[in-house]
Amino acid sequence: MKERVILHSDVNNFFASVECVTRPELKGKPVAVTGNPEKRNGIILAKNEIAKKFGVKTGQVIGEALALCPDLICLAPHYDLYEDISRKLHELYLEYTNFVEPLGLDECWLDVTESLKYLNKTGEEIANEIREKVKIKFGFTVSVGVSFSKLFAKLASDMRKPDFTTVVPKEKFKEICYNLPLNSIVGIGRRLEKKFSSIDINYIGDFVKLEDDYLDNLMGITGIKLKQNLLGNSIENVADYYSLPPPKSIGNGTTMIKDIVTREDVKKVVYFLAEKVSYRMIKHKVKASVLSITLKTKDLKTYHKSQKIKPTNQIDEIAKYCLIIADKIWKYNYPLRAIRIKGSSLTSSSIVQLSMFDKDKPDFSETIKYINDKFGKIELASDMVSFINKNSHPQE
Repeated sequence: MKERVILHSDVNNFFASVECVTRPELKGKPVAVTGNPEKRNGIILAKNEIAKKFGVKTGQVIGEALALCPDLICLAPHYDLYEDISRKLHELYLEYTNFVEPLGLDECWLDVTESLKYLNKTGEEIANEIREKVKIKFGFTVSVGVSFSKLFAKLASDMRKPDFTTVVPKEKFKEICYNLPLNSIVGIGRRLEKKFSSIDINYIGDFVKLEDDYLDNLMGITGIKLKQNLLGNSIENVADYYSLPPPKSIGNGTTMIKDIVTREDVKKVVYFLAEKVSYRMIKHKVKASVLSITLKTKDLKTYHKSQKIKPTNQIDEIAKYCLIIADKIWKYNYPLRAIRIKGSSLTSSSIVQLSMFDKDKPDFSETIKYINDKFGKIELASDMVSFINKNSHPQE
């Protein structure tokens, strides 16, 4: 089998970088994209290199960051802008190969194996070219890893930042990567890291020495597959960008600035979330057969319930059923802090011919999406949007 040449491109400090290049007045200043403390999400989401030099870290409380860097400029996130830039980055990557697989908004794998011959370039040369094009076109930088697998390409891109190309050749991957901390691997979070640390497994090289049975007890089949990837025995394919599968679920949630109690307030929030969920379902051309709602109280107790429904991606239907579910689990007698709704068991949507004799009112969700895409964002009802804007913090 031909050895693959896979790139992993990662935008450096994506949210903060986008803000800085779209707002020239921020040049040369320490900048962080943050949640708003008044909206109960007061942490650093991203920071630029200048802020990083002061010790500002992602996930840090805003107050702590300001203590380290009093001149830090804190900005609210602009997710629509980030999504737009992300799509334009994908278009650039697609100039090299159709095997482009996004990982979040700011990262992508590219399999350029078949492109090397007609481009007459090495993987490292393509990576360097991409880095230069991104700087010229977007004004920020990417770090790119080059290797024979997705896993090692990503490890490589994380090794040197910002604005570097790092190559991990197959003949040297153990020498280069096995001394890296175990938490360098995507999927090894704090909980697993702590568990492995308790048995003195702190590095990638320690992990690959574990017996399969032991890994199976700790992580299930995921751990065994990860070990094979780290041994270089299993190579995952980079997905074809034009054949990416639809998401398994689509949800949206919000945390209120002020706790809410009444059903009418809950209804306003649910309709607001339903519009966002409907928009994304229609975008992906899917309908949900299961809807769920999660309610979180002011003391962080969580109530959750799901219900099977006739497949839908329509705003009114999503909101109606989510409220029906909420009524089953909630008495509206105690303050709520957060609400999240989700559609799952997604299936491909199909075009339905409306009958002029149909008793049901047509839903104009797709029309709203079209108008939003073409002319800019509109909302369902001004009073509902005003309520949400004043009382909540959206979370994708």
